Amino acid sequence: MQDRELYQQILGLKSPWSVSKVTLDVVQHQVDVFVEHPSGTKFCCPECAKSLPCYDHTSERQWRHLDTCQFKTILHASIPRVQCPQHGVKQVQVSWAEKGSRFTILFERFAIQVLLATQNVKGATSILRTKWDQTWSIVKRAVARGKARKEAKKLPRLGIDEKAFLKGQNYITLLYDLDNSTVEAISDGNDTESGIACLSQLSGAQIQSVEAIAMDMSAAYVKAAKQVIPLAENKIVHDRFHVMQLATKAVDKVRRGEHRQLMKDDDDRLSKTKYIWLTSFENLSEKQQVVFDATYDLQLQTGKAWAYKEMLRDLWSQSTAASATTYFNDWYKRVIHTKLKPMKTVARSIKERLQNVVSFCTHKITNAVAEGMNSKIMSIKRRVGGFRNRQNFKTAIFFYCGGLSLYPQ
Repeated sequence: MQDRELYQQILGLKSPWSVSKVTLDVVQHQVDVFVEHPSGTKFCCPECAKSLPCYDHTSERQWRHLDTCQFKTILHASIPRVQCPQHGVKQVQVSWAEKGSRFTILFERFAIQVLLATQNVKGATSILRTKWDQTWSIVKRAVARGKARKEAKKLPRLGIDEKAFLKGQNYITLLYDLDNSTVEAISDGNDTESGIACLSQLSGAQIQSVEAIAMDMSAAYVKAAKQVIPLAENKIVHDRFHVMQLATKAVDKVRRGEHRQLMKDDDDRLSKTKYIWLTSFENLSEKQQVVFDATYDLQLQTGKAWAYKEMLRDLWSQSTAASATTYFNDWYKRVIHTKLKPMKTVARSIKERLQNVVSFCTHKITNAVAEGMNSKIMSIKRRVGGFRNRQNFKTAIFFYCGGLSLYPQ
């Protein structure tokens, strides 16, 4: 088989296109493949598909193709233009590349595979032997392609959460499909308007399909949900991990205050015990459990706060919202009559939002998917080297976490 015939098959070229010449530059490690069509060939208008004679050609264009035996392979062609009576002069669409791309479809498919496998734009750039902006253009086209193809499916179980774009500032709001572990929408900021902007990216049918939405106890997201989602008050579920996090922080606040008081009398019984009060007993090592038992038996305020925190954990094991409400009310009465101010503050906060805490027993959802996705997003950000461009950061999230159909066809 001659070189031209070989590349005709490799490129999958069909009439009227054919390979006219193949050159090899051993020094540059490059193969150049030249493609042309016979004179007199008619082409279809890209707008109306009307068959028309060739009007003229663009200057020669180049497309990066899959390597040939590790030799960079470049496709060359001048693209025909047609003069359509209805749409004017239009450039025809070639079969080997998408409009506006300088890579063949086969190369873009391979590049996306590498990007997904490495989850690292810089690493993929090295493997592909492209420039960063060239690789990023493939990412952007893939996301645009995926969004255009994505159908507005039902989203019965959602999660909404914030993520810092830059450390300690510049937040973004993310909306998750909890059933499929995908990011469905992103907006700038973490206030009520940001939540509304994020939820409003869904179609009307999708908003109507929402049965439950998990979130932390942020007033901003509660307000946003109530403005966008019908009957949101019955659908909001305050994430149990965030609620327990509040209780855990309260225990630590009790510990720190009690430790300061004890140290005034040179009593160091709470020294180096921070971790054991922040962790469930079953997750402690044997050595830590021994320390915990000895400290807990001292009947300190910290031990009491920890016990109430662990009692609260059983709230989510109740079978119904009604039984969970009864359980909480009993827990609340116990806590509110103690001298544990941080725990009392948490108890009052939960009581204010109790309906949307015990709703877990009805909807059985948490924001664990969102937390897992947030970890993945930060991992990707670290491997890429960080994004200082907000739009690029959002594009990367959709590329790796959007569940999109990314590949060109």
